[in-house]
Amino acid sequence: MFRGGAVAAVCAATLCLGGCTTVVMETARKVYEDRSTDQQWTDVQIASSVLGTLSDKDKGLLLDVSADVWELRVMLTGTVVDSRTRQDLVQRVRADRRILKVYDEIQVVSPEEQARRRAASNNPPGKREGAERVVGDVWVETKISAQLITTGGVTSVNYRWRSVRGTVYLIGRAQTRQELATVLGIVRATDGVLQVRQFIEVRPNAKS
Repeated sequence: MFRGGAVAAVCAATLCLGGCTTVVMETARKVYEDRSTDQQWTDVQIASSVLGTLSDKDKGLLLDVSADVWELRVMLTGTVVDSRTRQDLVQRVRADRRILKVYDEIQVVSPEEQARRRAASNNPPGKREGAERVVGDVWVETKISAQLITTGGVTSVNYRWRSVRGTVYLIGRAQTRQELATVLGIVRATDGVLQVRQFIEVRPNAKS
């Protein structure tokens, strides 16, 4: 059964929960992904479940932690203020039997830094005092997006990336090793990137 409309609707709801301001673009790009419609649907359901887990524990975590899902693999990024919260979140996510792999990349930061990051998430774009790192991460993500979209031989819709305190995390699928090398080269050369962590599989187009 074709679930394109349902996928789009759930994607929009999920992205709003995550605080994304580009819902329409994110939903539309799914049409061009190499994932099948059924796979997209399952991944969206998993992402929605993870966001529900964050909300159930602490609604503030929706501002602090992101969950990107690609073909049943979940990449958790963001920040929390103690290792116990991090361990509890990861354990809850791993309890979902649909998930094949969870990449725990959540960083533990001081309460002061967490407060600054939350404040930055709620501030209008022009109000940036005390939020240099968060603004820098958003700028890094934007630069990466612009470069991947305009680079030949790169299917940018097959990748998800997050920048957290200068470390960029990627998940998705490259069709060739050359494409993966190109993507990593672009990310590493982007101003503000201090480190790269990637969970990208190399496989040909499998969309059906």
